[in-house]
Amino acid sequence: MKIIIGLGNPGKQYLGTRHNAGFEFLDKLKNKLDFPEFEFSKKFNAETSEGMIMGVELPFGSSTPTPKTFLVKPQTFMNLSGESVKNILDFYKLSPDDILIIHDDKDIALGEYRVVTDSSSAGHNGVQDVIDKLGTQKFRRVRIGIGAETNLPSEVFVLQKFSEEEFKKIEKVLDEVLEEVKKYF
Repeated sequence: MKIIIGLGNPGKQYLGTRHNAGFEFLDKLKNKLDFPEFEFSKKFNAETSEGMIMGVELPFGSSTPTPKTFLVKPQTFMNLSGESVKNILDFYKLSPDDILIIHDDKDIALGEYRVVTDSSSAGHNGVQDVIDKLGTQKFRRVRIGIGAETNLPSEVFVLQKFSEEEFKKIEKVLDEVLEEVKKYF
């Protein structure tokens, strides 16, 4: 079983904000894989969509079946994301090696991304909560750049909506990240 977790904040008021880049990616991936709509799981306090990826040429480049895959959007708000992640790993008796976390990163330029394993949170509170709850930072992450060339405090900047031009750059990088996710399987 593989679990892809997008970090963000629940609620309509946060749609299209910089901090919800992880949720935006999962929506794109769900549509690409033709997975079912996200449904709320009280057990995990998360929206989940699950499926098997079989005979799919894109985006995974293989027609062999892959393990059951869960797409997860924690509904705990960003800074408490580790609660949902830990609940899922404990329930399915999985390890941090079985997860891939997708999140925003203000220290990376808009339109760029980085893939890291065994890396500190770099000040990202949602990632830090996952590290704290799991007791390790040894898991894979895709850090999606949201830029930070502003005089605004971080907590204000990350909750701003992308401009139309910025969102086009995010859409492009999300397509690139889809290619990166292939390596996860």
